[in-house]
This record gives sequence, C-alpha cells and structure tokens, in this order.
Amino acid sequence: MRRTLAMRRIECKTLSMHRVWFISGFLLAVGLLSGFVWSYGYRQALSQLSEKAEADLELAADRLSTQMQVYQELAVLMATHPVLHELDTQTGIRQARTTLLDVADKTAAVNMMYLDTNGQVLVSAQPVFQRNMAHHPAFRRAMQGALGSAHEVVPSGEDRIYSYAAPTFGPSGQIEGALMVVADVQDVEQTWRGSTEAVFFVDSDGVVFISNRSDLLFWRRADGEAGLTPPDGATVDFSSKQVGRHELWHLNWGRYLPRDALHLTLDLPVIDMTAEVLVDVAPALQLARLQAAAVAAICLAFGAMLFLAMERRRALAEANAVLESRVAKRTHDLTVANASLRKEVAEREEAEAALRRAQADLVQAGKLSALGQMSAGISHELNQPLMAIRQFADNGSAFMTRGKPEMAAENLGRISEMAARMARIIKNLRAFARNESEPIGRVDLIQVLNTAVELTEARLRDDDVTLNWNPPNGAVYVWGGEVRLVQVFVNLINNAADAMLGRPKRIITITLRKGARLSVSLQDTGPGIEDPDRMFEPFYSTKSVGSSEGLGLGLSISYGLVQSFGGDIRGANTEDGAMFTVELEPCDKEEAA
Repeated sequence: MRRTLAMRRIECKTLSMHRVWFISGFLLAVGLLSGFVWSYGYRQALSQLSEKAEADLELAADRLSTQMQVYQELAVLMATHPVLHELDTQTGIRQARTTLLDVADKTAAVNMMYLDTNGQVLVSAQPVFQRNMAHHPAFRRAMQGALGSAHEVVPSGEDRIYSYAAPTFGPSGQIEGALMVVADVQDVEQTWRGSTEAVFFVDSDGVVFISNRSDLLFWRRADGEAGLTPPDGATVDFSSKQVGRHELWHLNWGRYLPRDALHLTLDLPVIDMTAEVLVDVAPALQLARLQAAAVAAICLAFGAMLFLAMERRRALAEANAVLESRVAKRTHDLTVANASLRKEVAEREEAEAALRRAQADLVQAGKLSALGQMSAGISHELNQPLMAIRQFADNGSAFMTRGKPEMAAENLGRISEMAARMARIIKNLRAFARNESEPIGRVDLIQVLNTAVELTEARLRDDDVTLNWNPPNGAVYVWGGEVRLVQVFVNLINNAADAMLGRPKRIITITLRKGARLSVSLQDTGPGIEDPDRMFEPFYSTKSVGSSEGLGLGLSISYGLVQSFGGDIRGANTEDGAMFTVELEPCDKEEAA
C-alpha cells in the first residue's frame, strides 16, 4: 500500500512537471506567433499607408506644379504684348504700367515687371526696391533665350516668392529684354494648407521652402543627413530606421506633426524641388496590436479549451472501468449509425447519377425542341434542292436526247451541287441532334457559328430577320464541345428571333472580339430583357403559358453548357434591344498539341 501511494505521488509530481513544461511551451509559442502576426500586420498596414501617402504626395505636387504653371505661362504670354515695345514715351510707360497692374490684379501675381538687357527695370505693376536685377537667376536664364525661374525670400521680410522670366525678342530675333512675373508662394499654399498629411517641398539647397505645416518652413537638411534641423540650428529629437522597404522617422517637432511617421519623397525636376510627406503610423501600430492581441486571445482560448479537454480526458480515464458498458453500447450505436450512413451515401450517389442523366436529357431535349422549332424551315431547305434536282435531271435527259452532252453535263453538275448542299444540311442536323458525351477539346469557333447560322437560316428567312455576321478568315480555336456550342448559339439566335416577332425592325448582329478571352456578342432589336436577374433561371419565360415556343429552358441550358467549358455568358439591355455575350477560353494550336 505504501509503495502504491509513493508511486502515485511520483506519477502526480511527474504529471505536474509535464503540465508546467506544456503550459510554458504553449505560452512561448503564443508569444512568438503574436509577434509574427504583429510584424506581418504592421508591414501590411505600412504598405497600405504608403500607397495612400504616395497618392496624396502626387496630388499635392500636381497642385503646386499646376498653380505655378499659371504664372509661368503668364510670363510667356505677356512677353509678346505690344505695349512692352512702346516705352519710349511717358505715355507708353504709363499705359504699360496700367496693363501690367491690371493683369497682375486679375491673376493674383505679386508683381510684373519688364527689364532691359542690362537688368534695369523699365516698368512694373508695383513699386520695386531694386531697380537693377541683372544678377537675378531667372533674368540671367531669360537672357540666354530660355524661360527662367527662381525662388527666394523677400529681403524686407519673410515673404516667399517664385519668379518667372520670359525673354522678349526683336524683329530680327535678338533679345530685347525680359518680362518677369513674381508669385506669392503663400497664396499658392492656401489651396491645400491644413490637409491631413504633413507635406513639404525642399529646394536644391536643402531648405523647406513650401509646406502645409508652417512649423517646418525654412528648416534645413544637411548634406548626407535624413532629417531636418530648425533655421536656428537647434538640436531636435530625430531618428530614422527602415522597416522593410519603408523609411520611418521618429521625431518630436511639434503637436501638428506625428511622433512616428512614414517618410516618402518625390522628385520634381520641373520646379527644382523634392516633395516629401510625413504620414502618422499610429493607426498602423494600433491595427497591428489589435491583430496580435486577437491572435493571442484566440490561441489562449484554444489553449484553455485544450487544457480543460486534457483534464477531462484524465478524469475520464480514471473512470474508464465504470464506463466500459456504456462504451460497448455506444459502439453498437455507432455501428448502426455507420450502416445507416453508408446507405444514405449510396442513395446520394444514385440521386447524383440520376441528376446527371436528367441534366443530359434536359440538354438533349433542348436541342430536340430547337429542331422542332426549325423543322418547317429545314423541310423547306431540303425540299427545294430535291425539286431542283428533279428539274435538272429532266433537263439533262432532254439534252442527252437532243444530242447536247455539254448542256446535260452542266445540269448534272448542278445536281451534284444540290446534293452536296443537302448532305451538308443533313450532316449539321445529325451532328446537332446527337447526344454528345465527348470531353471538351479544341473547337473551331468560326465553324460553330457558321453551323448555327446555317441551322437557323431558314427560320430567320421565314420571319424576315436580317442576320449580320461577317466571319473572319481562318480558324479561331476555343475550349469546348462542338455540338454543345452549336446548341448554345442556336438557342441564342432563336430566342432573339422570338423576341423580335411583330416588330418592324428585326436585325440580329453577331460580333467576334479577340482578347485574353474570346467573346461572341449577339445583339437584337427586340424589346429587351424584362427581368435580367432571372433570365438564366430554369422555366423562366416571358412567352405565354402553354405556348409551343418553349418552356424557358434555352437560356438555362446555354448557361450550364458555357459554364462547363470554363466560360461565361451574360445578358444586358441596350438602346436598341438586348445583347448576350458568350466568353470562352482561347486555345491555340501549340497549346492543343
């Protein structure tokens, strides 16, 4: 007894140690999995933020470039104004100043001025403090015969301006001067200041010249450095790191800028600046934390359930002796249930086989129904060549009696043509009527459409329906079954003809389009589809109940056939009627081989 108790104590102690190791290992695995989920979710969220930030940055850059282009084009247009060539008198100068002032007021330009080749200001819309601008970068560029541009800060204050200078040419092509347009950058910023993301533009000297956050204006970037420093050179909190392909900044530059931000750049060579944006990554961090917490909670819940299940299993093992009889009874019940299940499986298999047979019979019934609708026209198509053969045979016999073998031979040739035509019609009918069971393969779509047109030709002619179909040269191969594809297009043509009965304009147009998937569009001039959401339902029809025109199975059968080929069929209303489009997978000769 004592030995048994000692053994039980040892077993309990060993079991407790196993539990401790199991729980510790499980918690470690949960921690590692949560860390992986956090890292993956954070990177995914950063990618989404990056896409949005790129779009916002491009939009801000486009806005700035578009607004600055207005002043650029203004300089080019005003450089050729006639009033600038009449500055020899005070009257001409006053008239030029009035014109420049009027244009500046209407375009919100800060100033407009005309300079001679020495950089001397001859006339301006507003008073200027610097009469000679020979050393201005934009003016020097204009003197080279090109459009010049430059940005600067007004010496008398902190107003930022952007200048464009366009050269004016004399009759012989020499440069006579330059027209300069000065724009206030602050006015340009007003259209997008205060947007959600912090956007700023850094010039070639590394200075923040334009921004929707005024706190960042005139901050500088040292050569080879990633961050920015204030104009006074003070030290600010900043660090940069890479997370995948994303650059993240950690900064403390004011309450209007994020602490942790995604940093993106975009070069703008047109205005000689670099657009940059800072996007707060706090939502990405929050999303990653939520995902990691959710995974950890699910894993812990699963672990708790697993632990409880193991405890329950141990308790059940101890009571195994008591439950032996119940296990035997349960085994018997399971045996009975298993037999019942096998019987149910057999019944389901039989039902599925019956369903497949019914579907095949339904497809065949659809083809026979279509043949029934076309029977009158097909009889006419066969009866007409038979009558012609009889007539040509009588003529040939008469010509032979009269000793005109060449005329008899001509009549025999026509008899051969008529026989070939009848053979082609009968061949199409036999192919269409047979119950095709071969697997799908390479099918010539042009031949399929030509066969469908030939089978419905008599019916369309009797109903005075015009068919527009211009088959291309050569074969176009698709995946499918030839007979089943013919049935699809015969159903669509017959449905279109039924829809146009009694209408003054009856036209069917078949169009083949090539692309990633081959599509065949069949458009009619009927009244359109009454209920597009139900048009592919079995037994749905707009025809009168009990009519001989069909049971509403044509479109349902066609839908199932096209889907079995890996294709798609859809219908829609147009301005003139309805249009059905069949999309099929292309199959070239190399792929089929």
